[in-house]
Amino acid sequence: MTERVRWADLPAVLKRAIEARTGRITRTEEVPEGLNSSLALVLDTQHGESVFLKGVRTSSHADRAGLLQEQQVNALVSELGVGPGIRHSFECEGWHCLAFAYVSGAHANLGPASRDLPAVASTLQRVQEAPPPRLPLPRFAERFAAHLRPGEAEALGGPYLLHTDTNPHNLMIEATSGVAYIVDWAMPALGPAWIDVAYTAVRLMECGHTPEAARAWLAGFAAWRTAEPAAVETFVNVVCRHWIATVGERDAEPSNARFRSLLV
Repeated sequence: MTERVRWADLPAVLKRAIEARTGRITRTEEVPEGLNSSLALVLDTQHGESVFLKGVRTSSHADRAGLLQEQQVNALVSELGVGPGIRHSFECEGWHCLAFAYVSGAHANLGPASRDLPAVASTLQRVQEAPPPRLPLPRFAERFAAHLRPGEAEALGGPYLLHTDTNPHNLMIEATSGVAYIVDWAMPALGPAWIDVAYTAVRLMECGHTPEAARAWLAGFAAWRTAEPAAVETFVNVVCRHWIATVGERDAEPSNARFRSLLV
């Protein structure tokens, strides 16, 4: 489990560096969700504004790499209106920190008949329709390198920006506008435009949708309707192999069954 560091436990020098950028902090709230950041706080400031502060220790090379990738894609994500922008970025006292505009709202409800589903679909559609980014991001197939067979990397190739972890905790519904924002872009990749909606359809099944309902939701995306069937089958097979290798065949089966449902 990732450590969580409270505001009270931060070095005084780091607190001063934060307040030099945000103004005096009047209230703090720990954010329990998320797997990659030791520092995850909502900070209210003297100016009546809030920021979401995310930080990792610079000594953790993997965590810092993820935060740097999130920083790299943020200008595009913010410009597209699909994620909150970064207000401040800095390193201090062994911490790499990003302060984001705060999204006041709740995590998306992905259950059947949820009112959040149209907003989530609209945001995913905007990501799909974005021009391919000119960013040196990892290729989606690379994370499954140990499980690829000849020709499969090519099937999963593509130039489009992917989030790759659209679980409900990474989908925020803004309280006033009802707009869905995708947060925690720590694992971006380039690949086929339909990958994120495929992942999201599996999340819908986890949240109570039938496979038929999840596939009907998927059919609303042109990128999915035009996806090469062989590429989708490769995606499902590779993800299933990955989970079997990670947790074993028995424990992987519930999730893998949902992925296989994409092929019916």
